[in-house]
Amino acid sequence: MSKIRAAITGVSGYVPDYVLSNLELEKIVDTTDDWIYSRTGIKERHILKENGKGASDLGTQAVLNLLKKTNTKPEEIDFLVCATVTPDMQFPATANIICDKTGIKNAFSFDINAGCSGFLYALVTASKFVETGKYKKVIVLGAEKMSSIVDYEDRATCIIFGDGAGAVMLEPTTENFGILDEILRVDGSGRQYLYQKAGGSLCPATHETIDNREHYIHQEGQQVFKAAVSQMADVSVEILNRNKLSADDISWLVPHQANMRIIEATANRMKLPKEKVMINIEKYGNTTAATLPLCLWEWEKQLKKGDNIILTAFGAGFTWGSVYLKWGYNS
Repeated sequence: MSKIRAAITGVSGYVPDYVLSNLELEKIVDTTDDWIYSRTGIKERHILKENGKGASDLGTQAVLNLLKKTNTKPEEIDFLVCATVTPDMQFPATANIICDKTGIKNAFSFDINAGCSGFLYALVTASKFVETGKYKKVIVLGAEKMSSIVDYEDRATCIIFGDGAGAVMLEPTTENFGILDEILRVDGSGRQYLYQKAGGSLCPATHETIDNREHYIHQEGQQVFKAAVSQMADVSVEILNRNKLSADDISWLVPHQANMRIIEATANRMKLPKEKVMINIEKYGNTTAATLPLCLWEWEKQLKKGDNIILTAFGAGFTWGSVYLKWGYNS
């Protein structure tokens, strides 16, 4: 019996209309367009400004777009998993809310929180369900309203993050396409360098936590940068070596869009030219769990069936990983 693999058969994305440029940020905090761009590669980011809207609204648009593109009825979906660090609320899961808003009734769903590596973790998790042969249509998405936890008085973090969502459809195949290998890693000691202090069971919300601005992102940039450069590059080279692949064999690298220098360092370690690297950080910033599917969405028309693609990410936790897949269709 042929091995069943999980192949991506469709991809979609969604970003809110409002664009927050570096020039606008110059009016909010002590920074400049040149300073931001030279250190991050970011020129602008999209922000969800509407009141009463959360990550589920971004995810809902991405999922509705995906269902339409793939000519799939909501009731055909078996499973939906949402990667997010900005859930609408502690519970129920944002994935559950998205299912309700999109009419997905015959599925189960849950959230995954693995920081910026969330989409990778969710993709691998979902692929295992597909590989059993029982689940035929599975949606994996990253949806983030990062602006909800960004302190716009902190110039070290407010320049980095944006809002958005991206989704892919996974379906079974017995051809040699789909997700072929993965490496996922964690080092929990890195949690001290990138976290949101208050709002969980350890430090519930109080007037004091709000006054102390503890519900925003805390990041020690240098420590995170050093770890990300090392781990993203190492794991990407490891997955190449494990699958006996060279730079010539790779069609595209899809790196997490955290910082241009991290992206360049990873590509250099893999000996990949810039033309083979998906980069959209300039206009979206870091959308955390949404960066990888947003890249696939933007580059979809350039992807060909059989393309060898490496996805890699690094995030809070610390979490990191790499996935090797063969693209499953021609646009």
